[in-house]
Amino acid sequence: MSKDKISPKKKAEVLIEALPYIKRFYGKTIVVKYGGNAMTDIALQEDFAEDIVLLKLIGMNPVVVHGGGPQINALLEKIGKKGEFIQGMRVTDDETLDVVEMVLGGLVNQEIVTLINKAGGKAVGLTGKDGQFIRARRLKLASKDNKRKKIDVGLVGEVVSIDPTVIQLLDQQDFIPVIAPLGVDEDGTAYNINADVVAGKLAITLQAEKLILLTNIKGVLDKQGNVIHNITASKIQDLVKDGTISGGMIPKIDFALEAVKSGVKSAHIIDGRVEHALLLEVLTNDGSGTAIRGAAANRVSK
Repeated sequence: MSKDKISPKKKAEVLIEALPYIKRFYGKTIVVKYGGNAMTDIALQEDFAEDIVLLKLIGMNPVVVHGGGPQINALLEKIGKKGEFIQGMRVTDDETLDVVEMVLGGLVNQEIVTLINKAGGKAVGLTGKDGQFIRARRLKLASKDNKRKKIDVGLVGEVVSIDPTVIQLLDQQDFIPVIAPLGVDEDGTAYNINADVVAGKLAITLQAEKLILLTNIKGVLDKQGNVIHNITASKIQDLVKDGTISGGMIPKIDFALEAVKSGVKSAHIIDGRVEHALLLEVLTNDGSGTAIRGAAANRVSK
């Protein structure tokens, strides 16, 4: 339905529905992991930027953490290098890290900043290297066959600590932080970090109201393929055991669950392919995906 066909009465009803959520989340921090189709479809990019700006203008503090896997792969191919993954982690040698830093810290980060600024916001691009606010160490994966055996995936990091000072200062001055998932260790060595991990750890550090993961799926699905709109931590364990939650959804669930167990009020896995998915999740009764929380709660409490 086009905007000019929506009656004034319907517009008023939409605004009234959003009012309790605006009141509830005013002044609260919302960490958004931006990825999937929402990053590569032009119309969805514009929707996302508008959503972020609107949330800021009505008094919330959105913080954006972004990935950039397809863009990294494209540039690696241009230089004749093939991306390699182990257990979902990009094997990162020195040359690959140069590409990752160029794409995440430069190209993609500034594209997002430009989109948000064009939509009327004040975005500032950062990487975890800026002010060394994301401290990392080298990640070694445990082998699936032998947990005692560690797999070296190169310059891939895990988060040691996050200093929230620069993010808090930007929020206070009405800027919108846009963060590329790079970190550094005490020696200044840079590391490529999974964007979901950074978003989750940042949400915990900031004690965010919400962690929202934009994905290419509708949310957590039951065995009939229907979206489970609300789910508790205890229920998640049951769904993993019976195979309802499997494959690539498990790591996202783990990150979201860790955030909720560590003080984040709720975590949301939503479909970034839906127009204005972010606003639908934050400001409407129905939402647009799956909300995860530590204790049972109804949808309106979000």
